[in-house]
Amino acid sequence: MTDPAALVIEAGSGLDRVGWTNADPFPDVRVSLEERIADGSSGRLGFTFTDPKRATTPHETWPWAESIVVGLSSYLPQAGTPEGAARIARFAEQDHYIRLRRGMEDVAAALTGAGFRTEVVIDDSRLVDRAAAHRAGVAWWGKNTMLLTPGLGPWFLIGCVVTDAEFEASQPMRRDCGTCEACLPACPTGALVAPGILDARRCLAAILQAPGPIPLEYRAAVGGRIYGCDDCIEACPPGSRLLDQAREDRGSVDVAELLGLGDTELLRRYGHFYLPGGNPRFLRRNALVVLGNVGGEDHLTLLAGYLMHPDALLREHARWAVGSIGGRLAARILTLDQPEDLPIGK
Repeated sequence: MTDPAALVIEAGSGLDRVGWTNADPFPDVRVSLEERIADGSSGRLGFTFTDPKRATTPHETWPWAESIVVGLSSYLPQAGTPEGAARIARFAEQDHYIRLRRGMEDVAAALTGAGFRTEVVIDDSRLVDRAAAHRAGVAWWGKNTMLLTPGLGPWFLIGCVVTDAEFEASQPMRRDCGTCEACLPACPTGALVAPGILDARRCLAAILQAPGPIPLEYRAAVGGRIYGCDDCIEACPPGSRLLDQAREDRGSVDVAELLGLGDTELLRRYGHFYLPGGNPRFLRRNALVVLGNVGGEDHLTLLAGYLMHPDALLREHARWAVGSIGGRLAARILTLDQPEDLPIGK
């Protein structure tokens, strides 16, 4: 009889970690999601918060499932370290999900070839993959709400294969962060309100992925972050070895160039980002705030053009950016209503 565990171990050799667990519900995680919805700390996050029961009950989506295979794929040191003023978080500096998906598809193909039913599930609102990874014994819950694993720290992506193959039971990883709380003060907005508890209303990574305007009280804190925020995981000691090796300048962005691109080119370069509705206006919104934080008077020409943009969301963020840069020319621009009156180049 085919041993599914042996198949998974061989097929998953291109992944950094692989494990498995049963497809039973995750009741504690469901309670946590529902509590965060009730107290408002889930903020504008959707994803698994959209339907906590479904996200924590695999048989709601896959009634035939017996097991969940979990794979981890690290994106360091290859993602490097951005050195520019405007930057993208390491997990997104390119589409690092490509390697993960390839590895999970190899696992699924091996199981399918042996007669088992499978479905690859990656970054999917129907399954809380962190809970599956923890129960599969490949990682532990960190105090920053991320998962950590020996040798990789928090620098990895998670993928799953739901299958009707049955495995011998595995045990959750029995590790924790001990007395370390380095991630908590590292958060620039205090979003980690307690060990293991995140207030997404304050989390810059969540704010930069949310629809609508970026709240005024957090725009300065965005700093040079175009997308994502690595601060809490940069502070995590178990990830320091890989972080020290990530010396190549990757993820730096010329924000003025980005704001000059059309929609087609923006999506070609950054289509692997999560943008609400797949709309590049939200990436432009982020970039305008970044330019307000790290730009100077030489960027006012570009921002002045956005003051006349047909999208009211972008006009408002451009106005904030001009005011944030400040100075006599910025003040004069903000008093004008018509593009031909802008004192740029005069």
